[in-house]
Amino acid sequence: MSVVADWLRLERRRRWRSLAALALLIAVSTATVMTGTAGARRTGSALDRLESRTKPATVAVLANTPDFDWGPVRRLPVVLGYTPFGPTFHIDGLPPEAETEPAMLPTTMRTLEAGVVQRGRLFDADRSDEAIASPAFLSRYKLHVGDVVVVRLPTPAQFRKAVSEDDGGGTFTGPRLHLRVVGSVVSRWFADTLLMSPGVVRRYPGSLVGTSGDPDRPTIANALFRLRGGAAAIPQFRRDLARVTGRADLEVVDLAVWVDRAPRQQATFAARCLYAFAAAALLAALFLVGQAVARHASSSIADLRTLRALGMTPRQAGAAAAAAPTLAAVAGAAVGAAGAVVASRWFPIGAAAAAEPDPGLSFDWLVLILGTVLTVVLVAGGAAASAALALRADRRKFEARRSVVAGVAARGGLPVPVVVGTRFALEAGRGRTSVPVRPALFGAVLGVVGILAALTFSHGVADAAGHPQRFGQTFDVSADVGFDGHDFAPVGRLTAALQSDARVTGLNDGRIGVATGPAGHGSVSLYTYGGGTKPLPVVIVEGRMPRAPDEVALAPQSMSALHTAVGRRVVLTGSRASRTYTVTGAALVPKGAHNNYADGGWLTDAAYDRAFKDFKFHTVYVALRSGSSAGAGADLSRTIAAENPKLGAVAFAPPAPLSEVTALRDVRRLPLFLGGFLALLAIGAVGHALTTSVRRRTQDLAVLRALGMTPWQCRCVVVTQATVLAVVGLAFGMPLGVAVGRTIWRQVASYTPFEYVPPVVGPTVLLLVPAALLAANALAAWPGRRAARLQFPRCCGRSDLAARREASDGPVAPLRRGTSSAGLSDGCRTSGV
Repeated sequence: MSVVADWLRLERRRRWRSLAALALLIAVSTATVMTGTAGARRTGSALDRLESRTKPATVAVLANTPDFDWGPVRRLPVVLGYTPFGPTFHIDGLPPEAETEPAMLPTTMRTLEAGVVQRGRLFDADRSDEAIASPAFLSRYKLHVGDVVVVRLPTPAQFRKAVSEDDGGGTFTGPRLHLRVVGSVVSRWFADTLLMSPGVVRRYPGSLVGTSGDPDRPTIANALFRLRGGAAAIPQFRRDLARVTGRADLEVVDLAVWVDRAPRQQATFAARCLYAFAAAALLAALFLVGQAVARHASSSIADLRTLRALGMTPRQAGAAAAAAPTLAAVAGAAVGAAGAVVASRWFPIGAAAAAEPDPGLSFDWLVLILGTVLTVVLVAGGAAASAALALRADRRKFEARRSVVAGVAARGGLPVPVVVGTRFALEAGRGRTSVPVRPALFGAVLGVVGILAALTFSHGVADAAGHPQRFGQTFDVSADVGFDGHDFAPVGRLTAALQSDARVTGLNDGRIGVATGPAGHGSVSLYTYGGGTKPLPVVIVEGRMPRAPDEVALAPQSMSALHTAVGRRVVLTGSRASRTYTVTGAALVPKGAHNNYADGGWLTDAAYDRAFKDFKFHTVYVALRSGSSAGAGADLSRTIAAENPKLGAVAFAPPAPLSEVTALRDVRRLPLFLGGFLALLAIGAVGHALTTSVRRRTQDLAVLRALGMTPWQCRCVVVTQATVLAVVGLAFGMPLGVAVGRTIWRQVASYTPFEYVPPVVGPTVLLLVPAALLAANALAAWPGRRAARLQFPRCCGRSDLAARREASDGPVAPLRRGTSSAGLSDGCRTSGV
């Protein structure tokens, strides 16, 4: 081992720059892979880690019955925690969507939805001037712990009027609250709001609870419950709820579906993307770093030939050749692990970031330790294997493999520099001048594949983000015209006016009711679909829309939750009766107050009337002619009101942005980062091949110079080699990259879900061809300059042409097509030119 240690000390002095570069390459690769893996684990587990610390609610009961008595319900044995959730109010000086709500009971945020305090503290339940907010809320509206916000409450009369008419508009003239934000708190249910202290409810019950003054009998009667046994206890809770209230039509919402499904799906999607990014980066790192390690070990074996002649054993030579790369791996892995820890402050990403209970630096010891050990083992093993192959190559002679393409170029009479450059790109050569060409070819192909796949995915995200109809939101504007069985306007006159409007291309008068699944499992928001002369388009994933009273089309997530499929039969219970329906199709629905676009279903008007006594919500959806302005909803409202003053209260508005679009945008950069990483791989592979070819084939080029090849022709050899590598990468990488990108996008469309539309990347492909050729030729500039400055080999026997060159001290005639190599000595002919 003393020989190995002595050689390592010599290597550190002689080739410290090369070892530093190798360590840096290992550090970057290790940090990238560790960051992606640890970030995926942190993103995927954020919601679970939050729920393990916050006592989350299990269900929400949406009674929507003024002065509903929650006392008998909260005393059920299955109930562990309970709180009503009340009205929301606007905060002065902030956008309209910035709202605050009161914590109705002193136990809120303690026995149920107990928040994780990140900064500050929880509010004092006895004070009426304190509030807490989620980190996402504070960040969005540029607030900080310690700031004071102003909220205007309604008078008791205004509160009763707002509830009875479902109208929270106008200016409230009740108490004016100055609330100090005392804490930044993460909670699942109160994830994007500012929560007022229960002391506010105790002081102003008429403005927040209603005429009863009792939080257990609030005017806005909805409540959260944490159940003993979790989601498994929901069916029993439904039965107990119906028994103690005498009502079987109360909507019980599973919060794991209603609240958790979208963010959990987004977090899972982001985590999978990060895992895929880490895996692709690992494969690229194995290729790129492995190439550098193999090159270093092979060159060390060449330098050890003298010591081997003096008695060094093959095992000692292999250990000596692998020692320096292993030392670089130890240093690089340590730096990479530190980089991964620093990068952890930007994770998790997407929806999981709002649920992260412990933001900031994270030490994922499993990833850090395992990643460091694997890095050292892989580099040491790769260096040892490369050294063993180099030792075996010294004892054997291999026949150089000829390229068919280069042979065709030679037989076609192409210029000598073009033929030689093609051989350099496609043939490894033999002996000491041999150069591995497959890594460069694979790197060029992989780089093009990565770039095109990333751009294809990016085009898909841009298309989905700009077209909400991909998610079933085929309407441009909608208007709420009724709630809880009561219409706010004459809907028949409204639909008649819309049918006659030339701007309207699609219309659906949608009544929405909530049905319960088989055996009390799950809730489904069912929409009526009437068709008519201007039917609203519906995105149908599979099958068809219902046509008969015993048919239903379900959204994909509802179909999965009810364990059914197209063609099967399912029992759904409405407020009137339970009925069995045939599932005719899987179709996306409008996003509503109690459902997402992939959660719900469609019924005919006749089927709805048989299942429900009345509607929960009543909404009119309108599709407008293409090219309509952004204010088309307001224009349509004014036009309808001008034709019929009784319709003046109808306000059309565009659909709210979907969280799924945000999730796609959150991971849009990952494919671009991966494409850039693979592009660097391609550049490194091609640049390494060009530089190595010029260095290892110096004798070949010098012989060609001696035969009369000019400096510009030598440059042409390197340029041709680079161009051939780029052409091979484009020829194989472009179709494969588009196919990979579309396949990944189709999988995303199926998982999310949304309507799959193949991304169009024609202009990108057209731009990639000249860009790749320009990049390859740019890489050829420095190796070409080095090749142009080479001289003929003086160690060889001098030909007449070489002697003439020395005598004239000037250039000879350029090397012409068909020039013979008869003037070469035997030593120069072995180079394989």
